[in-house]
Amino acid sequence: MKSEGMQMTIVALIVAVAGEFKVTPFSGELFRIGLGSSAFLLCLLFMRHLPYIKTGIIVGVTVLIFRSLEDIASADHLILLECVRKHFSAMLYYIVFAAGMSRFQRKIHEQHPLILGACCSAVDFLSNEMELIARSTLYHLPYVQPAQWLLISVTAIVRCYFTIGLYSSITVNQMRTLHMEQQKRMEQMLKIGSGLYGEVFYLKKSMETIEQITAKSYDLYCRLNESPDHKAFSRSILEITQQIHEVKKDSQRILAGLLKLSDRETASAMTLSEIVHFVLQSNREYSEMLHKVTRMEGEVKSDYSTRHYIPLLTVLNNLAANAVEAVEGEGTVRIQVEELQGETVFTVSDTGGGILEQDREMVFEPGFTTKYSQEGMAATGIGLSHVRDIVRSFGGAIELKPRGTPAATTFVVTLPTKALQQGGTE
Repeated sequence: MKSEGMQMTIVALIVAVAGEFKVTPFSGELFRIGLGSSAFLLCLLFMRHLPYIKTGIIVGVTVLIFRSLEDIASADHLILLECVRKHFSAMLYYIVFAAGMSRFQRKIHEQHPLILGACCSAVDFLSNEMELIARSTLYHLPYVQPAQWLLISVTAIVRCYFTIGLYSSITVNQMRTLHMEQQKRMEQMLKIGSGLYGEVFYLKKSMETIEQITAKSYDLYCRLNESPDHKAFSRSILEITQQIHEVKKDSQRILAGLLKLSDRETASAMTLSEIVHFVLQSNREYSEMLHKVTRMEGEVKSDYSTRHYIPLLTVLNNLAANAVEAVEGEGTVRIQVEELQGETVFTVSDTGGGILEQDREMVFEPGFTTKYSQEGMAATGIGLSHVRDIVRSFGGAIELKPRGTPAATTFVVTLPTKALQQGGTE
């Protein structure tokens, strides 16, 4: 409540100050067009949580006090009662305007700008009429002529539609900013998910190896334990087996945590075109970070939704990143997707330096890399061997095509369409 009262007070002060910027279309001071009306409407549009009628009363009283004090300060012969009488109709305008706006307060965000502008113009016209009637009554003056009604109507329409246009423009800009922020967060989540999937897959594979080592180690213990001459060795082997088993349990706990974070079996899905777009955009930024001029091209001839977008992002992103790194200064990276005889084919090619002939048969071997840091340290990416393992887990295959023109390096990933389509299983 305290925050709400503070907000209404701020609105009242803004309107009172804005109302001093005005024009007088008629002779005398009985009718003024100020920015206070537009400022009040804009505040009501953006602060729909406030009680409109209460806000209108506070704004009206503030405007009355503000203008009365201003008149008293500028002219010593004016008395307070005369100032109140002079500006009472202005106070009435804001109260009537707020009461009129409260009639459709909860539906403002649902209205089309044109309809909202028409409603606000009608409320503005009615409020101006009430202001003029009050002025005429207080000063015993004749009511305005029909010709003046036209000016009042035009003024209300122009003022309200200008304010609605400004409100819509700000709202659209806010929505665009929010959309961009959400898109950036989504891209970050996809990058994290892609990285986690690669680590989870690698950890699963390591655990299978640990399981095999544990079984072999225990089998060796049993054999040695049967021989009296090797009792000491068997106990050492048993201790090693127990330690390996502890490592396995720790790995299982880590895997469980990573699976919760990756959450790759959710009901959400992405289309192949969205996946390719994300990979291209992500690696376009990666290319800029490496100070390279890389043209990222994509062509999706077959498009459908898949729940398995994280593994696809992991595979394509690693192939595309390798392609960007292979480009020397300036080049092209291209991703093509097509469906052939029940299989979805992903082709990632680049115009970089290519892979040496003696290395082409080794690229899928575990630990193989051609990328080293300035200190001679090998690259720490998941590697093509793990990319191949991920592809095989879906019943697919990956191959390195012979050197061609214009592409220097071309990787082709073939996956069963049924395994990728939404609702399919690995």
